[in-house]
Amino acid sequence: MRTEASPRAVLAARRQFFHDGRPEGPLVTSLVPPSILRSWQRCAERGLDSAALPRLEPMTEHELREVAERHEKLRRLSRPEIESLYADAMQTGCVVVLTDASGLILDALGNADFAARAARVALRPGVEWGEGTTGTNAVGTAIVEGRPISVHGGEHFYDPHGILSCSAAPILDPFGQTVGALDLSGPAAVDHRHALGLVRLAVEQIEHRFFDDDFKGRRVLRFQAERELLGTAREGILVFEEDRLVAANRVGLGLAGLDWSALGMQRADEMFAELPRADGAAHMMRALGGAGLFGRFDGAPSRHARPPRPLADPRTASTLLLRPADRDAVSRAVRMVEADVPVLIRGETGTGKEMVAHEIHRLSERASGPFVAVNCAAIPETLIESELFGYEDGAFTGARRHGHKGLLRQAEGGLLFLDEIGDMPLGLQSRLLRVLQEREVAPLGGGRPVHVDFALLCATHRDLGALVEAGAFRSDLYFRIAHYTIELPALRDLDNRLETIRALWRRLVDDTRVTLSESCEARLAAYHWPGNFRQLAGTLRALAALAEPRRPVEVDMLPAEMRASSSSLPSSSPSAASSPSSSTPCDATLDALTVDAMRRTLDACGGNVSRAARQLGVNRSTLYRRLFNA
Repeated sequence: MRTEASPRAVLAARRQFFHDGRPEGPLVTSLVPPSILRSWQRCAERGLDSAALPRLEPMTEHELREVAERHEKLRRLSRPEIESLYADAMQTGCVVVLTDASGLILDALGNADFAARAARVALRPGVEWGEGTTGTNAVGTAIVEGRPISVHGGEHFYDPHGILSCSAAPILDPFGQTVGALDLSGPAAVDHRHALGLVRLAVEQIEHRFFDDDFKGRRVLRFQAERELLGTAREGILVFEEDRLVAANRVGLGLAGLDWSALGMQRADEMFAELPRADGAAHMMRALGGAGLFGRFDGAPSRHARPPRPLADPRTASTLLLRPADRDAVSRAVRMVEADVPVLIRGETGTGKEMVAHEIHRLSERASGPFVAVNCAAIPETLIESELFGYEDGAFTGARRHGHKGLLRQAEGGLLFLDEIGDMPLGLQSRLLRVLQEREVAPLGGGRPVHVDFALLCATHRDLGALVEAGAFRSDLYFRIAHYTIELPALRDLDNRLETIRALWRRLVDDTRVTLSESCEARLAAYHWPGNFRQLAGTLRALAALAEPRRPVEVDMLPAEMRASSSSLPSSSPSAASSPSSSTPCDATLDALTVDAMRRTLDACGGNVSRAARQLGVNRSTLYRRLFNA
């Protein structure tokens, strides 16, 4: 098995390939993966100069908007996975990139600091990263090779791209056509060993989502060797029209022993000896070779059939795992929404603000209406006004024909969720305040004001009160949206982190044969989780992708920053080793405190780290470091 070469070794291989003219030299063939070497050869044959800076001309805003509209379906289907990976990108210094089939970047979200560095090598929307123009890179090479691929540092063809470590996978539609690629890129100096696994899982989810709406009226067979995988992105899908195969996903073709050439050619009875009954329930079916499978045809489920439990979306994890106190707060928020009182949800990044908003919508009287979510930090400032308020035909250059309704009007009769409201530009804050007061939206371009009816939820990870004092947020808007506030706890502040991790693992992984070792659980429970539930869910998904059945996931499979920690799971019971001094915890000094006393104080405070730190007279970070990083 080929091991990953060091950066210095890759540079030596580059010299042998590019400068010594020895593409078959021993360093090249032993240190460079075959897919990278094939790409280098293709790029060299095209006459690309590895030492030059590629000439990449970004599209104009108008051109990019037109391209984005052409690929609106791909962007819509990919958005949940992009936002899920976005949390990991923020914490690990990466950016998430979605491209079309040519490698043209449609969307890019992630760590602002790295995004600025990446922009210097044109890793930004409107720039094409196909292999023919940008040399060996994860996006372009994955599209050419037709499979997931990682390109680290010096494996890129162009020297300036050596600052990047990229992992990408092509996205195929139900007809086997490459429609785009998903990429996770970060600094080459950082360990990104889990990136490719995360991207592959995300692409599986995107490709699975293609079958949600497009094939109504046709026979859609969903099948797997294990019943529990039905309803997840790991199920095989075959679509039949008059018994002839017309569409599929990669899993389905693999289970049936076919490839994409079977579309339009194979009939159902040529593929299976026995098919499930068409009642929407799961039944045994049989391949021609005699292998037993579980399958169901889409349709009304049987009254007695237990619905399959899908692979949980990590965005739902924090809502599913809310504490009783948080559920009480959600119940009160529902009553506020039904009384037309705006609700503000506060919490750190990754604590589940959007999923709490979904839960409030689901439980409210407006559940039958739309849920429209707007990330005020993700929409470019030049577009947010037109996206929110809509516009008339011809309102500006590049405007859609017949105008655009706008997100505020799309929320009619339902709930509007403004995420990261603290990042909304000041000029738009005044317009939003006017809409909330007058309940009318005036589209750009001089259109007549339109009455709107929606409930309002806002969320932020920032201190809006401090922003008001600094003049960065309008006080009148703040008092208009913050009548009732829900505070979501950070994962590190929960006293039942181990139980939380086990519960989330059970929700994310439907295979009981895949488990976490005790040492791995302990390391996960002791970690400080700056990205909260979203980061935890992403980590668990990566571990699930790497895991093998009946072999527990061990500590060496964790990300580097978690492996480096020597933390151990804090004890839930008092230690018998030593007793605290006669002084109370409140009067004790840091030097006199033992870990045992700290733990007892934390237990007495119900696991609330902030309260325990106040009682001990130390900073919360100090207490956390002494307890969990000892």
